[in-house]
Amino acid sequence: MDVGMPPGASPPRPGDEGSVLRRLLLALVAFTALGLTVELVLLEHVESLSQWVPFGVLAAGLVSVAVVAHRPTPRALRAFQVTMGLCIAAGLLGVILHYRGNVEFELERDPSARGLDLLWRSLTGATPALAPGALAQLGLLGLAYTYRHPVLRRARERDPRPR
Repeated sequence: MDVGMPPGASPPRPGDEGSVLRRLLLALVAFTALGLTVELVLLEHVESLSQWVPFGVLAAGLVSVAVVAHRPTPRALRAFQVTMGLCIAAGLLGVILHYRGNVEFELERDPSARGLDLLWRSLTGATPALAPGALAQLGLLGLAYTYRHPVLRRARERDPRPR
C-alpha cells in the first residue's frame, strides 16, 4: 500500500503520468488562448489589420485544441503543431511591431534619444513591447503537448518511408 495514496485508489499504470501531463498541457493551452483573447478584447486591440492577427491565430488555436482533444489523429496533431508554430511567429512579430511602435513614439517625443536610453524607453513605453511574447509562449506550450505524442510515434512506426 502506498502511504501517499488515498484509500481505495489504485496506483497509476506505467505511462499514465504522461497522459495526465499531456491533458494538463492541452488544458493550459486552451485556458491561455481564452485568457489572451479576453485580454485583447478588453484592450480594444482592433485598430488596424495587424492587430487582428492575434485574434485569428488564437481562434485557430482554440479550434485545433478542440479537434485534438476530441480525436488526436496524426493529421490533427500536425495541424495543431502548425497552428502552434503560427502562434510563435505571430508572437515574435508582435514583439517587433510593439517595439518599433514604441521607438517611433519615443523618437517623436525626443529626437535626440539614442542607444540604451532609447532601448529602455522603447521596452517600457506606451505599448507593452514584450506582451506578444505570451502568444509565442502559448505556441511553445502547445508544441510541448505534441512532444513524443504516442499517436505521432505510432504513425511514424507504421510509415515505411525512410527518414
